[in-house]
Amino acid sequence: MARELQPPQLLRGMKDILPSDQPYWWWIFDTARNLAECYGFDRIETPILEAASLFTRSVGDATDIVSKEMYTFTDKSGDNVSLRPEGTAGVTRAYIEHGMLNLPQPVKLWYFSPFFRHDRPQAGRYRQFWQFGFEVFGGQQAILEAQLILMARALYTSVGIETTLQINSIGDKTTRLQYAKALQAFLKSKKSELTDEQKITLQKNPLRLLDSKDPKIQELLVDAPQIIDSLDEVSQKHFQEVLGYLDELDVPFVLNPKLVRGLDYYNRTVFEFWAADDEGGQISLGGGGRYDTLVESLSGRPTPALGFAGGVERIILKLKEKQIPPRPIAAPEVFLAQLGDPARRKMLKLFEQLRSQGVRVAEAMTKDGIKQQLEVANKLGAHYTLIVGQKEMMDDTVLIRDMENGIQEEVPFNKVESELKKRLEKNRANGVTPVTGQVTLERLDKYKDDVPAEEEVPVPHDIDLDVE
Repeated sequence: MARELQPPQLLRGMKDILPSDQPYWWWIFDTARNLAECYGFDRIETPILEAASLFTRSVGDATDIVSKEMYTFTDKSGDNVSLRPEGTAGVTRAYIEHGMLNLPQPVKLWYFSPFFRHDRPQAGRYRQFWQFGFEVFGGQQAILEAQLILMARALYTSVGIETTLQINSIGDKTTRLQYAKALQAFLKSKKSELTDEQKITLQKNPLRLLDSKDPKIQELLVDAPQIIDSLDEVSQKHFQEVLGYLDELDVPFVLNPKLVRGLDYYNRTVFEFWAADDEGGQISLGGGGRYDTLVESLSGRPTPALGFAGGVERIILKLKEKQIPPRPIAAPEVFLAQLGDPARRKMLKLFEQLRSQGVRVAEAMTKDGIKQQLEVANKLGAHYTLIVGQKEMMDDTVLIRDMENGIQEEVPFNKVESELKKRLEKNRANGVTPVTGQVTLERLDKYKDDVPAEEEVPVPHDIDLDVE
């Protein structure tokens, strides 16, 4: 007996973005886009697939991302390629490859894209995940950090999430090398208390132990030396300027000496945003900092740069946790209802005409009953429903029904567009914008005076709109 095939299922760590979640995604995308446009950022999208060497050279082959989490394979051409694990490296490659260093500096770019890491799935963390990011090339002034921080803070505030800004400076390359040795020396006598994996990290990338979520590590590091006490003079002056801007802008921050970020290209200022009710930063909502040597490390001209990226799924997780609904979506202004195939063909043509003129229009052409269609129109929150049944087909007219008060008017079909235009312009001038989900079927109670009839009646004027 043949074995019955099971329905295919999602791979572990992957997630479908269902229609019910799309309002959250559009809300975050629109908020990021509006901020990007306000601050002069142009959108960029880089390929999902890049040469693996791009990430080993930029992110660092000693980082967990490269050594453990990247999806890397040899393609049919024999090239070693990787699914991008983060956005900055690809955008930097594009900046170099397309000669953007010859454009007026700074060059500001932003993206809203999926990324891939073979990490252990948990709340707010998937193996395919989405981030929005803002990258700035060709500017070394401290005000650029302040602007990025303001943008990120404004985005979280716009969607109703209260955050705390964690900030630190990790200095230049020399500072980090010296501090890494100091940290190794401090932990040398405590090696017996480290796991085998932590011992490897201590040897290869000791700074990564600073932001470990392991409480035992944090306890061991209570008296550890702090990198901010070892900053070179230039980094120290720059960091003071950044903090000065934040003070001037009344942006509260927490000076976090253990914040280092997990990618090798960072230098000087690093920062993260944590949810205000997440004191330990178990799930950072986003972070960024400077990477002044990254362009040069990828064989470009020395170019100061900085950026910030935020996790979309993590924001949505927090919004749901706080029971913050997504921004309401503008409902259709006009809904088309019909009875019979001739009316359906006529309304299909009218639908395209209205849509091409910028009218938000909706329909339920697969439904035969007028009552069913009006229920859909009401659920969507449409302002007007245009009804064409057998009588209207014979008279070449259309019934315009105001869904708010039930008043309806019969007009010649060839004048319906001009009549609608007048009504819609009046609504828009008065700031009336129907919103999906804000109007319920209770609104149909206003239509109980209509003459009861079956859905199949030829005259759609006489419709029982009482909904059970």
